[in-house]
Amino acid sequence: MPGRWIEAGRAQANSTKAGPRAMPVNAANDDPEKARRFRDAALPYLDDVYTLARYLLRDATDAEDAVQECFLRALKHFDSYRGPAIKPWLFAILRNVCRAEFARRASSPTDAIEDVADDAGRTPLWNEAQETPEAQMLRQRDATTIRRLVSALAEPFRETFVLREIHNLSYREIADIAEVPVGTVMSRLARARAMLRSAWMAEEEQPK
Repeated sequence: MPGRWIEAGRAQANSTKAGPRAMPVNAANDDPEKARRFRDAALPYLDDVYTLARYLLRDATDAEDAVQECFLRALKHFDSYRGPAIKPWLFAILRNVCRAEFARRASSPTDAIEDVADDAGRTPLWNEAQETPEAQMLRQRDATTIRRLVSALAEPFRETFVLREIHNLSYREIADIAEVPVGTVMSRLARARAMLRSAWMAEEEQPK
């Protein structure tokens, strides 16, 4: 499913390796009908889940493991799923899996980053034009540069940016996934865009 700027399935290295490992086909042999319904509902979003995992964990192997664990958990709790928005539900599960991975990486802890309000002079996000300057810049750059700049963002901003600008989730859906107020989502998105603008300007100033 295409995102706002980049096709999620192409935003990182090809995710076909994640497919066979991620879909827990054998985990529900005792309930093949449940497994079939789960595959029909969840498989279309495998690339999206893998893309988010790659951005969050910044490691292909860890991302594959996280996607596999995400789908195993999703299948286990599929009876509690009440739809229809299964994509945000999968993202919420993946986020919990990635949080556990962050905790495991004790040797490289992530410092907490304070959320701040948008600049007073900034146009409120809910009034912004559909076509943002960031969208124009991204279309002018190759996918490798885009991935590198987005991956360099600090974790809370990277997560929010990817969910909004690549997966096109609403502010409310992102808030539910991240378990934060909608205002925090908008603040993080504004800061992420500001940091990307600075990164783009720095790149433009480098000698060609």
